[in-house]
Amino acid sequence: MAIVFVLLILVGLAVGFYFLAQNEATTRNVRDILLIVLALEFMVLGAALIVLLVQIARLTLLLQIEIKPLLESANEAVNSLRGTTVFLSENLVEPVIQLNSSLAGIRRLLEVFRLFRG
Repeated sequence: MAIVFVLLILVGLAVGFYFLAQNEATTRNVRDILLIVLALEFMVLGAALIVLLVQIARLTLLLQIEIKPLLESANEAVNSLRGTTVFLSENLVEPVIQLNSSLAGIRRLLEVFRLFRG
């Protein structure tokens, strides 16, 4: 498909050059029109580049003003959650684990002396 496309372009260029070589005035007119189109295209590209630069500046400002404080707030929340987790681990989970291990030891001791059947 690409080969056919390239061949069509080459044939089109060859036909265009043939007809432009026949008449010099037509060649000058086509050249002038193509130069005007090229100048307009550069103007449009320049305007698009300016719009792109403005959008990049706005994005940078958005990141500095809104995203950075949001990330800092999330970091504070994670640090608070970490502190809460450490507190619960030290004051709730560890005593429960120690109580369960003590009760398991007492139960096993009673099973050894056959006072309790589990």
